[in-house]
Amino acid sequence: MARDGKSGTEMGKHIVVVGSINLDLVAATERIPIAGETIAGLTFRTFPGGKGANQAVAAARLSGSVSMVGKLGDDPFGVQLRDSLEESNVNTGAVEVVAGSSGVALIVTDAAGQNAITVVAGANAQLSPADLDDHIDLIRGAGILLTQLEIPLETVEYLAGIAAEERVPLMLDPAPARRLPLSLLKCVDWLTPNETETCILAGLPPGELNHESMENAADVLLDSGCRNVILKLGDRGCYLALSDGTRQLLPAYTVRAVDTTAAGDAFNGAFAVALMSGKDPLECASWASAVAAISVTRHGAQTSMPTANEVETFLEDVESAKSDR
Repeated sequence: MARDGKSGTEMGKHIVVVGSINLDLVAATERIPIAGETIAGLTFRTFPGGKGANQAVAAARLSGSVSMVGKLGDDPFGVQLRDSLEESNVNTGAVEVVAGSSGVALIVTDAAGQNAITVVAGANAQLSPADLDDHIDLIRGAGILLTQLEIPLETVEYLAGIAAEERVPLMLDPAPARRLPLSLLKCVDWLTPNETETCILAGLPPGELNHESMENAADVLLDSGCRNVILKLGDRGCYLALSDGTRQLLPAYTVRAVDTTAAGDAFNGAFAVALMSGKDPLECASWASAVAAISVTRHGAQTSMPTANEVETFLEDVESAKSDR
């Protein structure tokens, strides 16, 4: 599905993630408070996170060859966050340290596994187009590039320009949700919004998408110039609208969710690994959905990412359960 007929496997299998690295400060509660309300929390924990780092770790845990381009602060959080990436075999040679705080995310999770998140960019805000130029050979040599919107938009746009010029497939997770320029969307090979992000990008009122509205929204996004769109619909699965005309809703795997914080990141990292292995997009999405399903049964972001062996066991159990019915 890459630009001008080049497949990811032809261009190499290395995954490069350009994005955010955060420490997640997570409070668990029975329910998420409304504005102005104070409620008692149940537990408090810290986890390495950030959408970019989460996707990098997800891919690396699945045996992908992954490099991260990002920024850390010169605080103790920065040391902890680099260690987490390296423990998962993510190459951090392009992760630089700057003065100030590392990025943090304040997360509240409820008993149903839903969450509310406030992100403070910290060092992530200093990742600039010049930093991409400093690591241009790494970016040019990627089999696929993954990025998100927790770094400056000008840096994302600059990366998109490089991807288009070098014919490297670009996967964009448009989170946090915001409207995006058409010039950026036209450079995107894989756009992976959730329902909130889909509504904002497609100019629709917020809310759950029914089948007709998800089809319409996907068409709007494709008309904006994206080559392929995957709508991430949580426990309803994912909807694929591809440049070859494929339109397919894939149901989610049934699991008991305890923390959905990084499910979308698990999906993106897994999809990239599957794509680099030569699977077709529907196979990639089904496998990535299994990875995301496992992730929501565990607490934390990077700590929830499964290994390839764990995914294989999960899928074997799913098939065994089907045959027993």
